[in-house]
Amino acid sequence: MNTLDRYLYRTVLVYTGMAMAVLLTLGALFLFISQQSDIGVGNYGAADAFLFTMLNLPQSAFELLPIGALIGALMGLGHLASGSELVVTRASGVSVWRIAWPVGLAGLTLTLIMYGIGEYAAPSLAQFAKREKTTDKLADVSFAGSSSAWVKDGTLILRVQTGEVDQAFGGVSLFQLDGPTKLRSIQRAERISVADPGRWSLHNVRTSRFGDDHVSGDLVDAVSMQSTVNPEFLGLAATDPQLLTLRGLASYIDHLRRNSLETAVYEIGYWSRIARHFAVIVVTLLALPFVFGPLRTTGAGTRTVIGVLLGVVFFLITGTVEKGGQLFGLNPALVGWLPTAAIGLCTLVAISRTR
Repeated sequence: MNTLDRYLYRTVLVYTGMAMAVLLTLGALFLFISQQSDIGVGNYGAADAFLFTMLNLPQSAFELLPIGALIGALMGLGHLASGSELVVTRASGVSVWRIAWPVGLAGLTLTLIMYGIGEYAAPSLAQFAKREKTTDKLADVSFAGSSSAWVKDGTLILRVQTGEVDQAFGGVSLFQLDGPTKLRSIQRAERISVADPGRWSLHNVRTSRFGDDHVSGDLVDAVSMQSTVNPEFLGLAATDPQLLTLRGLASYIDHLRRNSLETAVYEIGYWSRIARHFAVIVVTLLALPFVFGPLRTTGAGTRTVIGVLLGVVFFLITGTVEKGGQLFGLNPALVGWLPTAAIGLCTLVAISRTR
């Protein structure tokens, strides 16, 4: 790298760092404010809410880095353009593609940082924060390993072994006690979901009832039960694609396939996660056509607003494509890569047309 390359590379990284600092501060503030309704429930206090917010910062950084990279590249390169530094660089015979090289390298560096956060810090800390918050709020709770949750509600003991997302959970066992020590029945359901507040629906339920000298059993399609168990607690056992590493997603997809279970949500999450890393490089390069064009003489505030708007639009399109892919059963790899590939193509065309 020559002096110009290092200068452009450092400028993009420094301004991205400043943009991320602002985004994370605002994100942490909003997250802490959102915890106020939970403070005072059970043993969950203000200090716990603050800890919950801090532990979720790496996950927020992982999710916000593409927007932060876009804003940082727009601000950094826009600052150079407004000071005529990029104009002088172009006038000296340096092509736009030559300028794109250190900018893309800065994007690659940010991608590696994002990968490290997403694989080694964010998921484990976010899951730990979620578990600690829920166990602080609820009594008679224990949490086993990373794939099952237990809760006692009066004479009912509920175990959730594996989970999906939202408000549906799989691998459920219910142990009904008759007194403090006597087991009355065991119910095993393939899936449990929230029907109404305080009422759960169990699907494909096998029941074993224990009498004084015999055991009886039956199988029914659906059973309703009343319980004060909070769905938030069962969410501890839910496998959210956003809180899994790439290796964790690949392993879980393999597990679902071996058990002939639906994998579309997790496959889309897997490919989207990979594509999101490459999107960081793409959005840093996307700043070039803007700073050589309509944003060359604008202020930092305008460039920041444009960056936020572009980032929001990108995430809205990504979310829409992912949901549509699940709904229509499209190829997960295509669904995951389509938004990034589309914006990448637009970026290449825009740079090639830049004069």
